Amino acid sequence: MSTTLDKGSARRRAARWRTVDIVTAAVLGVAFGVVFWGWDQAYNVFSPAFNVFPPIAGLVGGVWLLPAVVGALVVRRPGAALLTELVAATVEALLGNRWGAGVLVSGGLQGLGVEIAVALFLWRRWNLGVAVLGGVLAASLESVYEWSAYWDWSAGWDLLYLLFFALSGALVAGVGGWALVRALARAGALSAFAAGHEHRARG
Repeated sequence: MSTTLDKGSARRRAARWRTVDIVTAAVLGVAFGVVFWGWDQAYNVFSPAFNVFPPIAGLVGGVWLLPAVVGALVVRRPGAALLTELVAATVEALLGNRWGAGVLVSGGLQGLGVEIAVALFLWRRWNLGVAVLGGVLAASLESVYEWSAYWDWSAGWDLLYLLFFALSGALVAGVGGWALVRALARAGALSAFAAGHEHRARG
């Protein structure tokens, strides 16, 4: 009985947000929002190349999923991926982009995809596999939204876009986000978080 209560108490503590969690998620979101703005400018330059085969544009989509993956792996609280991604999308919208306020919908869906991934493991696993799964789910939800909001393609092209986007989500957001968190931990920037403690334990 006491063991069950102890486990329940530990889960509640793990879900409780600290001030440092909120601040960090917000700061990460703002930083990635600026990155988004820069990536938007780059996208505007090379997007004409996608006219030959539009679905291949999915290969560059993983960058927009990074805040959710990094926020989840660093803060490790329910809602961290969603908050970080929404802050980033809000900054992107304020700075200006080609999609307008639609990026807020995208931010919500992308954050939700990562939230689903970590929830499947009850917020207990924060490894590379979970990061990759989060990137894939975020890309999948975003792809479905973009089919109706932006593209008017055949079903075959829609599916190819989803596959390309999911690949980018797995590699850029999943592997890239996981590697970025490890780099931040090595630099000592995550000393207030479990990711930083795990790095010191490994070292």
